[in-house]
Amino acid sequence: MKLLTLAAALVAAATSLAAAGPPEILVSRQLLAKAHLSIGDVVTLASDPSGTRTRKFRIAGTYEPTPDPMKFNVERIEARLHLDDLLGLTADPADPSSADAVSSINVGLPNPDDASGRRTFTRTLSSQTPFVGVVSTRDSQNSTFVVIDRFHTAIAAVTVIGSTAFLLALMVIRAEERKETVGVLRLIGISRKTIMTEVIVEGLLVAIAGAAAGVLIAAAAQHAVNRFFQARYDTTLVFMRVSAAIAMRSIAVAVPVGVVAGAVASWTLLRRSASSLVRR
Repeated sequence: MKLLTLAAALVAAATSLAAAGPPEILVSRQLLAKAHLSIGDVVTLASDPSGTRTRKFRIAGTYEPTPDPMKFNVERIEARLHLDDLLGLTADPADPSSADAVSSINVGLPNPDDASGRRTFTRTLSSQTPFVGVVSTRDSQNSTFVVIDRFHTAIAAVTVIGSTAFLLALMVIRAEERKETVGVLRLIGISRKTIMTEVIVEGLLVAIAGAAAGVLIAAAAQHAVNRFFQARYDTTLVFMRVSAAIAMRSIAVAVPVGVVAGAVASWTLLRRSASSLVRR
């Protein structure tokens, strides 16, 4: 009986010692590697640069920071603490109410995609709490990406127009090289309509093959670009993604442009007489 009581006392003592140990935290993968830490290590954190107010914590695990396009070039040297531990570390001893004060609160709306609902919430909260400012994080982030999206759209438009002119010039040169063949076909009785149909079908096949090759090259470049920049900035952020919608949009633009360019270039030959094409 005495042995059982002693064992229970030892277990209770060990439990109390474990409970009295440093609180647990999570550190980012980048911090764990940069500081050469290991799970189970005891570290000291300070809330000010001078290190006057410090607390010890034990590393319970690691995590991968959420990829953020606005912070892709910033080292994610971070740690996650329990709320009470964070308040105990950052609270000002000279101000007893500092542990009860907050500087910002994130509010999640039931339908965050509803712009009118966000504006209504902002007006209502601002009218009821005059000293509280309301800022939509979604709008501030979206505005940046809207500018980037418009910039990419402008670049794409200029690229398509320039490449169309270059493609038309190549197709005209190619058609000039085949003018004698077209002239012979005209002399043996093949109509302009039949020749034009053949040119359009040929241009369609070439345009589809070119568009498919472009999609394959983009898919390969996607893998290479992501691996390079993810290794460069030590992040899991996806820098380039060729989705099915983007591939279909590219094909939908490339195929008509190729067919029209081939047809226009060939029509410049079909308008001539057969004798002028064979130089006789």
